[in-house]
Amino acid sequence: MGFFKAYDMRGTFGIDFDLDTVYRVGKALPKVVGGTRWLVGRDCRASSPEVRNALVAGLRAAGVEVTDLGLATTPMVYFFTAEDDFDGSVMITASHNPPSDNGLKVSKRGALPVGYESGLAEVEKLVAADTERYSASAEDAPATTDPVRLAKYVSWLKAQADLPSIGSLRFAVDCSDGMASILAHELFPNAVFINDTPDGTFPHHAPNPLLSASREQLATVVRERELDCGVIFDGDADRCMFVDETGAFIQPDYLIPVLASTYFPPSHPSLPSHPSQPSPLSLPSIIHDVRTSRAAIEAIRKMGCKPVIGKVGHAYAKVLLREVKAVCGGELAGHYYFRDFHGCDSGELAALRILGAFAQAKARGETVSRYMEPICGKYANSGEVNFKVADKPAAIARALAVAKTFGKETERCEIDGVRLEFAEGWISVRQSNTEPYLRLLAECDTPERLKTWMDALSAAVSA
Repeated sequence: MGFFKAYDMRGTFGIDFDLDTVYRVGKALPKVVGGTRWLVGRDCRASSPEVRNALVAGLRAAGVEVTDLGLATTPMVYFFTAEDDFDGSVMITASHNPPSDNGLKVSKRGALPVGYESGLAEVEKLVAADTERYSASAEDAPATTDPVRLAKYVSWLKAQADLPSIGSLRFAVDCSDGMASILAHELFPNAVFINDTPDGTFPHHAPNPLLSASREQLATVVRERELDCGVIFDGDADRCMFVDETGAFIQPDYLIPVLASTYFPPSHPSLPSHPSQPSPLSLPSIIHDVRTSRAAIEAIRKMGCKPVIGKVGHAYAKVLLREVKAVCGGELAGHYYFRDFHGCDSGELAALRILGAFAQAKARGETVSRYMEPICGKYANSGEVNFKVADKPAAIARALAVAKTFGKETERCEIDGVRLEFAEGWISVRQSNTEPYLRLLAECDTPERLKTWMDALSAAVSA
């Protein structure tokens, strides 16, 4: 796949893109997105300073004024794009990708995402037609973070959290050698920290918490120190994930209803009456993607909210959240979205709110695993399984043909691949928007049925 993806621009630096590409992107963005005031932030990868310099040179060549956050988390860039009313912004990051990669996440006024369908396709055309080379400037990228904005951001986050309750928890924080390191100590002063120095070589593990190998260190620390839980961030801190007191991974979509519950008084679970929320006459909406567990969706309904399904990816989720005026939402990949965070995703805010829910459970005498058991233990879930296949549409067709043997189809969703519902479970099969994979997921009422379904589906996809 090329540098231009569905949600952003991303690839291996020096192979999929170079500084000339970045310079031309900088020149093109104001033509497509518009505006004269742009914000730039970057992660700690080795290539990020020179990518920043090329990008800023391109933006300035297009006649715009550039404000530089320096080293930042991606949610910080979203926050100040909206708060300070910038016309556009770019976060230089490859998120959870390997150290050799880098990329650009673009937002426009109000921190609305700019994806391939909403502007990047036009940027790609302009870049392809541009032959101007980048001439390295003498200006160096800021070595650190804008201290004033960092303090403002941390202060805002703290105001959204139940800090006294969180203080009663004993938990570990794994910053994955990434950008969460620049603010984690301020947000979680009593935590046990690991990998909390920004290092773009990611020496301890890949900055992708979805990989079990990336969570092993955190799980070990939680078990050995007998902590209540652990939280791990990805490379740019727009995602967070959790392990319970046993070190067991909590699948991120299971936490969507937990996150939603922090917005409503516990005494009125079926009739939300928080003053910042919609009237009880219309159920508050919570967004989720096509891969979300049936257990999570049922929990959202049980608490008196309306689950709204959407496409996978932040470029779609942010738009959907605003369209349906949802309170919050999340994805299987660990992105969590908030109406009170300008409709954007923030790993830091999600971590604070979920830790608050865990702290309240602890006050009731519940461990994290016990608190999550009604959701985590309700169905057997395969998690998302990736397949490399040459003809993805044909593989999807084979999977759907096999699924006809599973019973009577009760519901079908085709907004992002295909999700089929049956009385005993459901399946999702879709093409990745960012990687060369076909993704398959199933959930059933019993582990035995899940194995039967997954064996049949995997054989069909791989045929």
